[in-house]
Amino acid sequence: MTIDKAAPASASILVVGGGISGLTTTLEAAEAGYEVLLVEKNPYLGGRVIQLNQYFPKLCPPTCGLEINFRRVRDNKKIKVLTMTEVEKVEGTKGNYEVTLKISPRYVNENCTCCGACAEVCETEIENEFNFGMNRSKAAYLPTEMAFPARYVMSPEISAEDKKKVEEACKYKAIDFSMESKTVTIKVAAVVWATGWKPYDATKIDNLGFGRHQNIITNMMLERMAAVNGPTEGKILRPSDDKAPKTIAFVQCAGSRDENHLPYCSYICCMASLKHATYLRAQYPDAEITIYYIDLRAPGQRYEKFYKMLKDDPKVFFVKGKVADVAEADNGNITVTAENAVTGEKVRQTVDLVVLATGMEPTAASDRPNADLVITEDGFIVNDFNKGGMFAAGCANKPADVVSSNQNATGMALKAIQTVVGR
Repeated sequence: MTIDKAAPASASILVVGGGISGLTTTLEAAEAGYEVLLVEKNPYLGGRVIQLNQYFPKLCPPTCGLEINFRRVRDNKKIKVLTMTEVEKVEGTKGNYEVTLKISPRYVNENCTCCGACAEVCETEIENEFNFGMNRSKAAYLPTEMAFPARYVMSPEISAEDKKKVEEACKYKAIDFSMESKTVTIKVAAVVWATGWKPYDATKIDNLGFGRHQNIITNMMLERMAAVNGPTEGKILRPSDDKAPKTIAFVQCAGSRDENHLPYCSYICCMASLKHATYLRAQYPDAEITIYYIDLRAPGQRYEKFYKMLKDDPKVFFVKGKVADVAEADNGNITVTAENAVTGEKVRQTVDLVVLATGMEPTAASDRPNADLVITEDGFIVNDFNKGGMFAAGCANKPADVVSSNQNATGMALKAIQTVVGR
C-alpha cells in the first residue's frame, strides 16, 4: 500500500472520503481482494470520528477504532491512499468510469519523521480548523497526534521568511515548497461516495445567538474541549473567561427539524448531548445541566439505557419545549427563553454556558459532486441500486451514528464489488 504518491492509472473501486464510512468501505473491499483507491480532501484520514473525545456505543476514544483501521490500511497492498485530493468530475457509466482528481500540495514529502523541528522554528500562525477555530496553530503543523499519514503539513499561509526557516530546520529534507497542485485522471469500475457531514452553521440561526456571544458554543466545539488534545487540553471552560461552568443549558434541534434550516432529524444530536452531560458531570460534580428538547430520541436498547442513566441523575434536568431565544445577560452569562410544552409556562433560565446541538449537514449540500448522481434538496446522495455503479455510504446517504455508518459502509462495499464482478 502506498500513500500520497502518484495516483494509479486504474483501480477496481474508488472510495471518496476517508472518514469511518470510507475506511470501512475501503477495507471490506480490499480484504475481499479488490484494488481500492481511497481519496480524502483533508491531509489526514479519520473524518469526524478523529475529532471526537469519545463515541458511542462504548464511549471509546478515537484511537479505539481508528488505530486498527489505519494499521489494516497500511498493511494492505490492495489499497492506495491519496490525501489532500478532491474529485473534480466523474464521467462514464457503470463499470467504466473516468475520474478526474485534483491533488493539492502538502509541501512535505515521505521523508518526514514528525520530529517537529519545522513547527519549532515556524512563527506564522493560522486558525486551527481541527478545533473549529477555538485556538491557533503553527503554519507548519501535524493535524493531530493520530494523523495518518503521519506527516506534517505546510499551510499555504506560511510566510516567505518562515519557509526558509523550516527548510533549514528539517535535516531530513522533507520540506519541498516546489510542490504544485496537479490533476490526474484514473479509470475505475465503481465509486463509493463517503463524503460525510459537517456541523450546520449555527450563525444562520439568528435567535440562538451563536457568533454574537462567546459563551454560546456548539456540540462539536464542546467535543473538542473535552478531548485532551483539544484547545483546552480536556477541560470544558467558558470561552469568555476560561472559568468552569456551574450551570449549562443544552438546546436541542439547533437547526434540525426546522423548515428554515435542516428539515430533518439529524439522528445523533440527542445522544451527543446526553454524552456531553456525562463529560460535564465527570469534570464538575456539582454542575447543574438542563436539556431543552422537542423530542428526545434514543434509538436502540443501549441508547435507552444511557438515556435512563441521565434521567436518574439529580443534577440533570429535562425541559420539553422549543427554545425561542438565547441572549447574553450580565457577566457573560446567557439567558435561555423557552416554552415548557408540558405546563405551557414560559421559562427563562440564566446559565454560565449554552451548548447548541447543531444538526448534521451532508457535505454534498455545499460541495455537490460533479457526477451523475441523484441528490436530495438537503444534500443527501440517493442510492439507485437499479442503476448501480455509484453508491453513497454513511452520512453521505442519511444521518447516522458510527455503528450504523459502519454497517451501511459494509453493504456499499458489497454493492461496489458486485459492480466490478458484473461488468
